[in-house]
Amino acid sequence: MIDKLEFFIVLARERHFGRAADICGVTQPTLSASLKQLEEQLGVVLVQRGSRFQGLTPEGQRVLEWARRIVGDARTMREEMKAARRGLSGNVRLAVVPTALSMMTELTTGFAAKHPDVTLSILSCTSYEVLSKLENFEIDAGITYLENEPTGRVASVPLYAERYQLITSPGQPMADKETVTWAEVASLPLCLLTPNMQNRRIIDQHLRDAGANARPTLESNSMVVLFSHVRTGKWASIMPGNLAGTPGLAGDLRAIPIVAPDASHIVGMVAAPREPHTPVVSALLHEARVYAKTLAQR
Repeated sequence: MIDKLEFFIVLARERHFGRAADICGVTQPTLSASLKQLEEQLGVVLVQRGSRFQGLTPEGQRVLEWARRIVGDARTMREEMKAARRGLSGNVRLAVVPTALSMMTELTTGFAAKHPDVTLSILSCTSYEVLSKLENFEIDAGITYLENEPTGRVASVPLYAERYQLITSPGQPMADKETVTWAEVASLPLCLLTPNMQNRRIIDQHLRDAGANARPTLESNSMVVLFSHVRTGKWASIMPGNLAGTPGLAGDLRAIPIVAPDASHIVGMVAAPREPHTPVVSALLHEARVYAKTLAQR
């Protein structure tokens, strides 16, 4: 039944029989037949069928919750037995919000040194994508905001508090100030992350609280793009403090703390809320705790 539940999870995610079959590595008739057999075993209709996928039935939604739990537990068991035979190995998939990418080397370097047979894949994703991919088994863990917007049921390890700075080039307005306020920053020509990024929603809210609105003249989902435009002297940006000193990106740019308020938001590692975790996820969470403790002692 496990393979049929895995097919069902992929179909629920893709909402398209053809794409789901391709991802599962089977033909579409095989996928459909497997789902039909699953329905017969459970005695309920799971999928609203027509000329194309039309969604899950109420029973299908409930079975999807069970399927995720069962498939997750089965995968954990397989990974634990593999680790018992060979030690930690395989590929670890991480999804990370863009503002946290610069700190990943500190986390992954220590992990890789302890587990040389494990390879790492790191994706840049929105906070919504991090949680969605975690729920659908597309990643093993993620790095995202923990307290600003709901994360649902996840296991989490707080890593650091994200604080905000004005990033501008020398000689530009406010470049010589020791601190700036959110209201002052709003008057500058800004380039910011796109609105689908939680960092942008956080910034927009702090600007509104200061009685201003964000009116960026340039938006991007890439921090590299934002840095390169600030460097022209035509734009300024608002970025987390951990990004301000990124080698090769910040260069000679000025990073000025934003006050009134001195806002902060917690960023951390998230994993599926199941016990036990796979050995590799347990090792990741352990490394996250070590990293957080090291940061706290600096």
